[in-house]
Amino acid sequence: MKIRPVILCGGAGTRLWPNQKKHQAKQFIDFGNWTLLGKTLERVKASIFDDPIISTNAKYLKQVKQHLKKHKIRKFKIVLEPAKRNTAPAILSTALIKDIPNEQPLMFLAADHLIEKVGLFNKAIKKNQKKLTQNNIFIFGIKPTMPSSEFGYFLTKNNKVSRFVEKPKEAKAKQIISKKGYWNSGMFYLRKDSIINNFKKYQPNIYLNCNKAVTKAKFKSNVYYLNKQAFTKATAKSFDYAILEKTKDINAIKLDIPWSDLGSWKEICKMYGRNKRNYFKKKNVFHRPWGSYVNLFNGKEFLIKELYVKPKGILSLQKHHHRAEHWVVTQGKPKITLNKKYFTMKPDETIFIPLGAIHRIENPYKKPVKIIEAQVGSILKETDIVRYQDIYGRVK
Repeated sequence: MKIRPVILCGGAGTRLWPNQKKHQAKQFIDFGNWTLLGKTLERVKASIFDDPIISTNAKYLKQVKQHLKKHKIRKFKIVLEPAKRNTAPAILSTALIKDIPNEQPLMFLAADHLIEKVGLFNKAIKKNQKKLTQNNIFIFGIKPTMPSSEFGYFLTKNNKVSRFVEKPKEAKAKQIISKKGYWNSGMFYLRKDSIINNFKKYQPNIYLNCNKAVTKAKFKSNVYYLNKQAFTKATAKSFDYAILEKTKDINAIKLDIPWSDLGSWKEICKMYGRNKRNYFKKKNVFHRPWGSYVNLFNGKEFLIKELYVKPKGILSLQKHHHRAEHWVVTQGKPKITLNKKYFTMKPDETIFIPLGAIHRIENPYKKPVKIIEAQVGSILKETDIVRYQDIYGRVK
């Protein structure tokens, strides 16, 4: 039996656009002729997978259908949520649709994850298929590349998950990594009967109402329109809290592959830094007295640059009216001014420059400085610079 991929596509993207009423959902952002949902749809074309099911809401239906068409996926089902109820009801509702047999293996994927080395990922899925039972759950852990407070973690004993840790502070994350903890990727792998049995046991309210929502759903043009009255009565809970923290039968599939949920501008900057050869164009290089910069990608209300600050180069002390900036240092040790604070940064460190903050980069050393910069705002032009001091005489 092939594995049925279920793509959870309900995220709003508020982490990337915290103070904006109109923000783009992360899975649909164009990062340079590709989106995260598009990459996910391409992944599930592998021979181990059956036709995909997409769980989403009415607001995204048009974009989901456009993506399916673009990626030439003709056989699919869409399960449409009438209200936001977090991942537990979303996962259960997709599993309950009647064309899924009871022993069907289901692979739950987030629409907004970037996975590289897909061959290794699919191999791990296939390898563990025979181990699925009517009660157990497999979750995917990613070997951490750094102690990050942006991800959840889990610890294991004999490949069984012994403990979950939800987004710890950096010092705690270091301890977890020293105990061979893994990032919790939020990807789950289990059979349909296991989902039903776990929800009946631990979340009877969610099971009862989701079952009604699916039974009373309207089906038209490959889309299940879940019954609103029943679905809204289901308790809003994440799958982690509803099921994973209650059951003891969780197995870990540990992967050492490049993975990111691109959930922060720091992660997005790093992704462009890793792949800058794909984005580099000579015509987008601009020379300045302090060094140079290259525009790597101009997106919708964001611009990604790489700054090169030569030895002894100093940018002007400046601020912006229309944009905030996120910086990730990739080389050198820049000296940073941020309002009334002064400090030195090292490679892999990141800083946020809020809209209107007075700031400057200096390179007092002999080695060049490189920074990947994400500008986020309504106007992303060089004209949006107010200079206070400049050693190259550019203050008007």
